[in-house]
Amino acid sequence: MLTMWSKARELAEMTPPERNRWVDFLRAVSIMAVVIGHWLMAGLYVDASGELRRGDLLSVAEWTHWLTWGFQVMPVFFLVGGYSNSVSWAATTAKAPLTQDGVYRDWLASRVQRLITPTFPVLLLWAALAVVMTQVGLPREQIRMATEAALIPVWFLAVYLLVTAFTPIAYRAWQRFGWLSFAVFIPAAILTDWLTFTAKVPWVNFTNFLWVFLGIHQLGFAWRAGKFAATWFAWVWFAVSLAILVSITVYGFYPVSMVSAPGGFSNSLPPTLALFALGSVQIGLVLALEPAGRRMLNHVGVWTATVLMNGMIMTVFLWHLTAFVLVMTVAWLALGGVGLDPVPGTGAWWASRPLWIGLYILALLPMIAVFARHERSFGPIRGGRTVPRLRAVLGVVAICAGLGATAGLTIASPEGVSGVRWWVIALPLVGAALMGFGPVYRPRNRPGSSGEPA
Repeated sequence: MLTMWSKARELAEMTPPERNRWVDFLRAVSIMAVVIGHWLMAGLYVDASGELRRGDLLSVAEWTHWLTWGFQVMPVFFLVGGYSNSVSWAATTAKAPLTQDGVYRDWLASRVQRLITPTFPVLLLWAALAVVMTQVGLPREQIRMATEAALIPVWFLAVYLLVTAFTPIAYRAWQRFGWLSFAVFIPAAILTDWLTFTAKVPWVNFTNFLWVFLGIHQLGFAWRAGKFAATWFAWVWFAVSLAILVSITVYGFYPVSMVSAPGGFSNSLPPTLALFALGSVQIGLVLALEPAGRRMLNHVGVWTATVLMNGMIMTVFLWHLTAFVLVMTVAWLALGGVGLDPVPGTGAWWASRPLWIGLYILALLPMIAVFARHERSFGPIRGGRTVPRLRAVLGVVAICAGLGATAGLTIASPEGVSGVRWWVIALPLVGAALMGFGPVYRPRNRPGSSGEPA
């Protein structure tokens, strides 16, 4: 960790003055909110019969529903994503005209590679673990529960990838129509919820993954364009959004909880108008605090910590629940359930949270040491050549389908000798290979070359 801090300090000192450090800080803080939120909400305990149970903190402690307004920070990720994608796309188009064949495909392949490559190790490890656990005779329901818990984060990657793919169109819409390119997503989300909850149209609610998060992504463009530069405007945005959020949750149809609520209602899977409103609240708040935050980040220690966190952000995001499952498994199987007696939501349970979170961090540190160093070790897509159009489309579709199936079905199969749905594991790998990267991809050497990828 000291070596990682030293490298982060070097990078921090080389940061160009024009970089908006608040973007990186929000990304780092948001990931920590997700991690702590997952570690709190995943309430495993051992009941009186000695069975390991999955307790739902939101079901036993109604007041914790309000905590989800702070821990459900996916909208902030898409805000930061909109800002970052606009910077990247603008830089790409400044170097090469849009009429040049392959500009978009190369750009998208590069963004996909940075997002997906760190995902392969965790998918392959859990596939191997599922096989081993199946062969030693562990109950398949427990295997399913473990793989499902560990791989929860991957659903976000599928949605983020889809939204990123729309960046050129969305950015062009922002440049031409401004605020209207954001506003159109509000009635789209409202109509989707009406069709879902009033007209009872099946499956249509899944389109809100696009309407809600594309709308928030547009606000990243607005942020970069300076539309929130006036602090008073950001505070007004926050206040109006908060009033709307309260009116449609506390006094309206939607539950206060921004994740799965008792009764099966979820404001996030798929997202609803309530999550859209929460995202607007969070965006108004964080952008109102931006001037003070950027002054804070001029301190070299704070900025170094931010750089360090951003250098391992995908590793922390993808592996934090694996660390949780590892600690729970050791406590239950190796130590006979020691420390797992308190029922989620009780005083004893809350009092033990600092100790358990400390154990989760200790379990996560070796994973960071092994995998974080590879987060940015990417080679050129297909040796620097343009990704063919059909392969690029098929690659993105395969990756998103595989990640969506991982989150929706889990990789654990209730049938078969191996106990694994291999097609779910294969889809992201094949998709990456089609786009020209990943462990399945094998570049061809050009005749007369020195053996470097073509």
